Amino acid sequence: MSGPNLGDLLRYWRRVRGTSQLELAAAAATTPRYVSFVETGRAQPSRQMVARLAGALDVPLRERNGLLLAAGYAPSYPHAALDAPELDQVRVAINAMLAAHEPFPAVVLDRGWNVLRANGGATRLFGGLLAPDPIPEPANVLRLMIEPGPVRDAVLNWAEVMPALLDRARREAVGGVLDLGTADLVNRLRARPEVARMLARAEPGPAAPPVLGVRFLVDGAERAFFSVVSTIGTPIDITAQEIRLEAFFPADETTRINW
Repeated sequence: MSGPNLGDLLRYWRRVRGTSQLELAAAAATTPRYVSFVETGRAQPSRQMVARLAGALDVPLRERNGLLLAAGYAPSYPHAALDAPELDQVRVAINAMLAAHEPFPAVVLDRGWNVLRANGGATRLFGGLLAPDPIPEPANVLRLMIEPGPVRDAVLNWAEVMPALLDRARREAVGGVLDLGTADLVNRLRARPEVARMLARAEPGPAAPPVLGVRFLVDGAERAFFSVVSTIGTPIDITAQEIRLEAFFPADETTRINW
């Protein structure tokens, strides 16, 4: 079976970005006629032109490789595992950030919201909520927080957190577009009867605070956190582009003192 057609992929990304052929041509230093020819298969772009078109559309690195393959070229961007030697600098930085955030929770997530790394604070939080069962492997934050289970049961403000988390999944997608696997997960979570009912009833509320915290019931006591998400600047590796570090900070003095 043949792979995706370059012209179809290019049109898809133009639609996603709301960009006309004229606008894309101007950004990629070519002509609308040439863009049209590429989309209809009448022109075979060079590797450099595919890269320029992808860059002008801010296509994520993983999908840029897909455009290159569709055009008949080898992928340009590597995809190393987080523990591979190529990502030594990234891994050292991540480990330092995880350690520096102790004793408060911090996790490293991939683009599908699977936990790749966790510090002691995160293991304590989620391990305690899931006990006596072990933390699942892989642990998916969206599923833990939204599907029925001990983590969801421990979120005291779940009705507020759940819609915000689903919205955040779309906003924080790499390149602003959910990959197929994550999109399927988000759609399945949204289709859960109790989730669908709450989303249908959701109405704009009063003025909200600057950040939405998550209030957990931990060992019979309320603990409140808000999170800050960090990403890798100017990545040239797919893994480096897709991972993010989420650090949880105490949202009140009680949590700060007693955690």
